[in-house]
Amino acid sequence: MEKIEIYTNKNCPYCKRIKEELTKNNINFNNKDTTEYRGEWEEIAGLTKMPTVPTVNINSEYLVPGRDFGSPENLINIIKSFKNSKYDYTRQTLERVKTLNYNMG
Repeated sequence: MEKIEIYTNKNCPYCKRIKEELTKNNINFNNKDTTEYRGEWEEIAGLTKMPTVPTVNINSEYLVPGRDFGSPENLINIIKSFKNSKYDYTRQTLERVKTLNYNMG
């Protein structure tokens, strides 16, 4: 299984639901509260430009709710099928831009 970290805060009911689904599906994760890991969280929020919890990190790939997953079940499916890409970052970025352009059209 991939290394999974989840950035949450204590007052977020959606974070609680995501963690419950991960546990129910026997997916091991390291929970990082954004107040305890403030510096780390600020770097991630700066990178993604979406300071939204729960943000999930799978092998340095960040998944943000609303952008990358729409429900706990959707996130579970993404995690279960996650594989590191054999393509370099430039190629992955080009494909993502194509998808974004298609969806905007």
